[in-house]
Amino acid sequence: MNNDARKRPLLISFSGLDGAGKTTQIENLRAVLHSMGLRTAMRTFWDDVVVLSRYREGFVHRVYGSERGVGTPERPVARRDKNVRCWYLTLMRHVLYLLDTIHLRYVVARATRPAADAIIFDRYIYDELANLPLANAASRAFARFLAWLAPRPDVAYFLDADPEAAVARKPEYPLEFMRQCRASYHQLAQLLGSVSVVPPLPLDEAQAVVTNRALHMLLESRAEASLVRAPAA
Repeated sequence: MNNDARKRPLLISFSGLDGAGKTTQIENLRAVLHSMGLRTAMRTFWDDVVVLSRYREGFVHRVYGSERGVGTPERPVARRDKNVRCWYLTLMRHVLYLLDTIHLRYVVARATRPAADAIIFDRYIYDELANLPLANAASRAFARFLAWLAPRPDVAYFLDADPEAAVARKPEYPLEFMRQCRASYHQLAQLLGSVSVVPPLPLDEAQAVVTNRALHMLLESRAEASLVRAPAA
């Protein structure tokens, strides 16, 4: 095995409902890694990976009247993008998600060049796959194909959340849609079998689960690298 391959940064992704606490968990994990003298590189899926993101966002604003921002409980916004399920948009999503996956391979390859011990993604291709109609056999096969095509994270988190609590934090989508999203994430996690589901725990407990899993994988990868570099007896 090539030594350089074992020196690559740990790839970590965070996925989940809007309002599940991804930003909080990412900030905590980065702080823990930095306190250990480890370096991290941050990538945001929408900004760094999604193809033609500006035009895709502009399309839903102009055509479907999607509102911008996050909103507050007193003044929720009416987002109309991934919750619009017209057949032609579903077909378009399959095509766009394939392009995003191809671009993701390039983004991850470039991200390994800076000196970093871990590359952390705020959202990943899994968040797009969870938006496909996974009750359909063809869409499930397509989701498996894109998951195979995409660089596989060393640790992929799905932060589970109670839909009502998530909507209270980020009142962007209807509650019923958020319930459907949660079910889709669970279905995807079962379909792929490689995603660590973090249940809706109290903040400190969820942080412990996330941190312990990442550190375990980091130590495991370093142990493997040491074995590779050890001279033969």
